[in-house]
Amino acid sequence: MRSRFPWLLALLYAALFTFLGALKYDAHRNLVDFGIFAQTAASAFGCFCNPIEGSHWAFHFSPILYLAGALLAVWRSPLALIALQSVACALVIPPVYAIVEGRAAASVARWSATVVALYPPLAGLAFVDFHENAFAPAAIAWMIWAFECGNTIATLLFALLAIAVKEDQAIFVGVAALAGAWRFRNTAAGRTATGVAVVALVSALVFFFEIQPHHVADPHWSPVRFYAWTANDVRALFPGGLLERVGFFALAFAPLGFLPFRSRMMWLAVAPLGEVLLSRMSTTFTLGTHYAGAWLGYVLVAFAYAVRRLPDERAGRWMWACAALCAVELAVADPLHPGLNLRAPQPRDAVLDRVLATLPADASIATQEEAYTHLALRDPNATLLPENPSQSIDTCYALVDRDFPSSPRLQEYGAALQRLVEARAYTLVRTEGGVELYRSSRSCSAGASASGQLPSARSAR
Repeated sequence: MRSRFPWLLALLYAALFTFLGALKYDAHRNLVDFGIFAQTAASAFGCFCNPIEGSHWAFHFSPILYLAGALLAVWRSPLALIALQSVACALVIPPVYAIVEGRAAASVARWSATVVALYPPLAGLAFVDFHENAFAPAAIAWMIWAFECGNTIATLLFALLAIAVKEDQAIFVGVAALAGAWRFRNTAAGRTATGVAVVALVSALVFFFEIQPHHVADPHWSPVRFYAWTANDVRALFPGGLLERVGFFALAFAPLGFLPFRSRMMWLAVAPLGEVLLSRMSTTFTLGTHYAGAWLGYVLVAFAYAVRRLPDERAGRWMWACAALCAVELAVADPLHPGLNLRAPQPRDAVLDRVLATLPADASIATQEEAYTHLALRDPNATLLPENPSQSIDTCYALVDRDFPSSPRLQEYGAALQRLVEARAYTLVRTEGGVELYRSSRSCSAGASASGQLPSARSAR
């Protein structure tokens, strides 16, 4: 790892996606997850919670978010989360380079690192809303690199980082470690793998049987909805569902020239790929979502092992082809969706930001995605309007922005909010542009009140 190339490439990658993520944030294109994880990370050393989920422990085992919380303690800015995720994804580049360089020419290693930097699924993970899954690929790749190098301490460190990402990664690491323990049985490497397997599987068991039940308000664990197959879901597999999964395979593996399938390391990707493909919801196997973080690390490691087995001249040709395929996919099926997510700030963005800046830092407010993601980091009481229009709200304020008409929560709850206004449960206190701010007719707590700070409705539009 004496070469500076992979580190410079990773630095460039992190800088690029930090810049793109900042543009996306300024254009109010972040969705629910950004707000949820911003509030959870900001409260990491407190309740580890957010108003949408309650305790995050009720949903996922994610101690890795303490890292985000520590960063926010010294840099309380949404850019901190954007940069952290960009860096986390960029750090998968050096271990792929190192794995290839161990058995192949430096030029092949450089090209393999370049292919990873161009790989569309990784770009989609770096660009999507901040999420714990973004930490998994690099942790997995570094863990396997350290294991191959015989560095026990580094292997354990990176294994712990991967286990801390989420409960599914604890299971995947445990399965991979068990495979390593069997393959290298009766050796020091085998004992290291056995230790990792024990820690990983115990962590998963502790979460499911102790941590999660202790924090959950509803005994039904939310993620199981992805696997609650019905007869209609099964019928939808033929042919549409199967074709969607075939399309996923093409988009995920064609840019890598299907090389991962030429390495036995690909067996380690079976469990994480099974997690996303066995879901009844296509969200899990749609590129550009955080679910790619479940399998990316294992697939890129298999890619690296396959590349280094090729003769150098042949590997060079493969890398040229893979780089070209990555470029083609970015041109025709870019998971960043730049036409939707990247644009110059508009007057409606400035109006919404101006109104949000006048709200108290702890305002109890229900709003739509565009406002929630910009309030979340400074307001632990900010939450979303309900998905279900039959559900009532009890926050001190409600805010909608009609200049973002495609907002799902505005579409789902806009009419219900209007009924609450007609019933005088909420009263309009401010309008500016498309922004409408309503105050509950009930008395609000002193901390949530903006009395004296908000212009009246007469200063509208």
